[in-house]
Amino acid sequence: MTTAVEMISILLLSGLRQIAGDSYDFGDAGLLEKIKKERHKYPMSKYWSDIINRLQPYEAGEQPQNQRYLKLNTNENPYPPSENVIKEIKEASSELLRLYPDPDANELREAIAEYYGLEKDNVFVGNGSDEVLALSFITLFKSRRPVVFPDITYSFYPSYCALFDIESICPPLTGEFEIDIDQIPLKSGGIIFPNPNAITGRYMDLGKIERILEENQESVVIIDEAYIDFGGESCVSLLPRYPNLLIVQTLSKSRSLAGLRVGFAMGDRQLIDGLNIVKNSFNSYPLDRIAIKGATEAIRDKAYFEKCCDLIINAREWTAKALELLSFYVVPSKANFLFIKHDSCDGKSLYEDLKMRGILVRHFNKPGIMNFLRVSIGTLDDMNKFVNVVKEIIQDKYGKLK
Repeated sequence: MTTAVEMISILLLSGLRQIAGDSYDFGDAGLLEKIKKERHKYPMSKYWSDIINRLQPYEAGEQPQNQRYLKLNTNENPYPPSENVIKEIKEASSELLRLYPDPDANELREAIAEYYGLEKDNVFVGNGSDEVLALSFITLFKSRRPVVFPDITYSFYPSYCALFDIESICPPLTGEFEIDIDQIPLKSGGIIFPNPNAITGRYMDLGKIERILEENQESVVIIDEAYIDFGGESCVSLLPRYPNLLIVQTLSKSRSLAGLRVGFAMGDRQLIDGLNIVKNSFNSYPLDRIAIKGATEAIRDKAYFEKCCDLIINAREWTAKALELLSFYVVPSKANFLFIKHDSCDGKSLYEDLKMRGILVRHFNKPGIMNFLRVSIGTLDDMNKFVNVVKEIIQDKYGKLK
């Protein structure tokens, strides 16, 4: 028989709010089995390490292999890499692939440094921003104090904490899905949040970020700028004044290279040196020759990058207005997605109806946001199709638009 203490421990370790919602029935004998089933999609093995019992892996968005969908669920760029990037990738596919790549990816780091007005020693690169973030958690957040991030944010953060045995504090967002900086503890083991925030798209201006840096100078503050290029202002200008600031970016979104897996961090040299020590204790060659060449050209091809960002921003603003005319609540966004809700239908039902009609969006079964959908921004034609299908669903189900 499972005791109440054991049940509470399991709930805490597995983040069961994602499974059971706000109400837990501790007398429900079937709940424990439900927990185990959700936490372990594979048969248990006697060879596994004990740590697996406390992990709740990140769940990526659907990547269908056998049906044609309009994919608006994983925040990919609807536009292909530039012709210059494709050319560099093809040329890198040569007999030189028999040789190891540059372990420091100096060519790419120099291009990033030049683009942002930094020195190469202020730049760290990795196999996607997820790897960069994971190494950052190990390097900078393993202390006796908990790390701080919002309760609604990028869901890889709690996964890292469980994996690396890092305690965390998760202050709630405001009713408008903004990060309340007054709720951030002044003494912590570090602070991290996306800007714009993942899932919601909410953007925090540099003045508020600088206040966080000022008030937490003994802790590292990581700003995850995966979506910064879609209307926000990067924190790069703050780097000279704040040695505790680390900025993480990706080439998956604004630079159309989700399939290449390249991310990077920018910060004080001491932070970068720490990341390199950990990286070289794990994988000295995180980027292959093809990734280095393609990513370098993507950074240099500024004109194409800006053109694609402008197209996505314009499509986002058009879509937001069109959805508001259909009585949707649309959270203000500076990302390449919208976070939306309609009072006439719950989020999961709308997600399923869209999927049946060939459109994939993202639904998160979490308290406070279960009636919301996150919709990635495609081309203007994609978004026009999405809006028309949504309109049909609401009319078919409810007879009229509210």
